[in-house]
Amino acid sequence: MARQVPEEYETVAEQMDKRSATAQLDDMLHSREEIEAELANPEKVELAAESDSNRINWVVVGIAGAIVLATVLWGLLGADSFADFAASALDVVVNNLGWAFVLFGTVFVVFVIVIALSHFGTIRLGQVNEEPEFNRVSWIAMMFAAGMGIGLMFYGASEPLNFYRDGVPGRGTEDVSASMASAMFHWTLHPWAIYAIVGLAIAYSTFRIGRKQLISSAFVPLIGEKNANGWVGQLIDILAIFATVFGTACSLGLGALQIGAGLTAAGFVDSVGNQLIVGIVAVLTLAFLLSAMSGVGKGIQYLSNTNMVLAAILAIFVFVVGPTLAVLNLIPGTVGAYLADFFDMASRTATNSDGEWLSSWTIFYWSWWISWSPFVGMFLARISRGRTIREFCLGVLFVPAGVSMIWFAIFGGTAITMEREGESIWGDGSAETQLFNLLHNLPAGEIVGVVAVILLGTFFITSADSASTVMGSMSMFGRSDANPWVSACWGLATALIGMTLLISGGDDALNNVQNVTIVAAAPFLVIIILLMFAIVKDLSSDVIYRDYVEDADFSRRLSRERRIRAAQLRAKALTERYSERTGRPRGAAADTAED
Repeated sequence: MARQVPEEYETVAEQMDKRSATAQLDDMLHSREEIEAELANPEKVELAAESDSNRINWVVVGIAGAIVLATVLWGLLGADSFADFAASALDVVVNNLGWAFVLFGTVFVVFVIVIALSHFGTIRLGQVNEEPEFNRVSWIAMMFAAGMGIGLMFYGASEPLNFYRDGVPGRGTEDVSASMASAMFHWTLHPWAIYAIVGLAIAYSTFRIGRKQLISSAFVPLIGEKNANGWVGQLIDILAIFATVFGTACSLGLGALQIGAGLTAAGFVDSVGNQLIVGIVAVLTLAFLLSAMSGVGKGIQYLSNTNMVLAAILAIFVFVVGPTLAVLNLIPGTVGAYLADFFDMASRTATNSDGEWLSSWTIFYWSWWISWSPFVGMFLARISRGRTIREFCLGVLFVPAGVSMIWFAIFGGTAITMEREGESIWGDGSAETQLFNLLHNLPAGEIVGVVAVILLGTFFITSADSASTVMGSMSMFGRSDANPWVSACWGLATALIGMTLLISGGDDALNNVQNVTIVAAAPFLVIIILLMFAIVKDLSSDVIYRDYVEDADFSRRLSRERRIRAAQLRAKALTERYSERTGRPRGAAADTAED
């Protein structure tokens, strides 16, 4: 006999919704002890990232490793064809996707601000009552460390000076405001918005939901658990490793070039050639391997602290010994110019601007930031556990941006001031030499130049160490403390990629590094765009946000029921008063009048 199903089946939730808000409130008051007991013992989320599993995802490692190995062999054995391919692929990406880099770069900034100011902002990146793992000062200090790197050392003086001498699209040469505003545009809100999106997705998915510490896990609300653990998720993680390898290799390549320039400026070597580049990369890679094998709590911690101290010494030295008053005057002017020209800079495309300039600067930077986003995003996620989404988004967006603004004001402002006073640091036009030209124009600059070389070396080591740890985690199903040997192998591969890009580029090594970075980052742009939708869908299902929605609905229903009850009481009171005055019911009087 077939089982009979009621024609109108109602779930428990539907039955609850049909009850009045007053009835629900009465039920809660009578169940107060049970509710308080439930609140006192909330269910704890088990974190998949803290699993003891030592398994390696050989599909992800094998495919990503094969691509990296093939790139190294191609660059070493066919340097000319590799460089030609990079240049051709760059043209394809810039001509067809340049608009996407420019458009979504600003969309990312708007998205992070909207999420921070929305009702999602109160959600914690952890359990409901979880406190932040680090205090606010330590948290900001670690973000400061993430914001400082080889890029700031390489471009801090050269980029504003380049814009001052050659101009920016739509503006003439020797325009200080436009030069500094364009540098701020490349180094402040836009890169950190990209990092914030990836970091928010990983932090929420890992610490709030308890999923694996993988970018693919953040896509569960879009593609489902099965696809996230299947070939679609593995493809996402392969793209993340691919982008991280080439983005980090770009930084290491720039660092090696600038270290070579610093050694030449100090008189330790006569010129920078391939042998010197190979030697620099080999020595620093060995130091990185020693740091990686010593464990995160030892080598990387000491080097990170050293980085912050040396960077602060370098910036303070240039600020105090250099044109202090000019730098102070430059800071408010730079902020004003950045805000005034923001939308003009954000709308530059190959149609209304110089396409070659865009590919060399804005699109290169957006690609670089995108390629770094898996690494920096996971780093930010790890240090932000327990913070609210609002604090995370606003802190990540504005604190490092402020650091970058001060750094460029000091070094870029000093470079431009020297240019205007006839003490140009331009030299032969190579960006890697201009920092040391600036330092040597200052008293005791030769000594500080050696400090800059040491700082570049420690940045090289910590960048390779941190990025390889992230890639190691991706290779082991999102395990937070990846096997040091796995991480070390990825760090070694990244260093080899950086060396290959420099050697294959010949005299135009810097352009070769930039070209490959843009091409490698293009697929991951799509990942970050889709991450925005995944974040919104995930947050919309969060219990805290659902509490807000249901609380607003309950309050509306309770207010309506209160108005109805108040009207009933008012009508009853009027009837009783009428009866007291006339001695007869009000309804009866109305019937008599009608007769």
